[in-house]
Amino acid sequence: MEKKFLDKVEKTLLAQKKEIISSLLSDKAEFNEIADGLEHSKDAVDYASDDMDRNLLEVLGSTELKRLRSIDSAISRIKQGKYGNCIKCGQTIPKSRLEAMPSALMCIECKSAEERKNR
Repeated sequence: MEKKFLDKVEKTLLAQKKEIISSLLSDKAEFNEIADGLEHSKDAVDYASDDMDRNLLEVLGSTELKRLRSIDSAISRIKQGKYGNCIKCGQTIPKSRLEAMPSALMCIECKSAEERKNR
């Protein structure tokens, strides 16, 4: 891969990482507010609502952590010189796919086959 393209992708990945971390920190602050609010809840409906909010924040945080790991993996592959190669077949992942999804691990064919298999 061209250095210019790799630099652009790495910059994009770092920006996405920063955005996710900011979001997680914001969610953590919201989570803490909800947890603090539990002490002041007045009835079962308030408890249920607070519990649902807490669960939603946990799920969102889990999803964001997965994205963060994927981004870190892509940055690591750039540094190792392995970025842009499909982890299944070893073929070069098309630039258009990497531009759309910079943390892609597989080419379109392998990813599609994996999704069909998991259905």
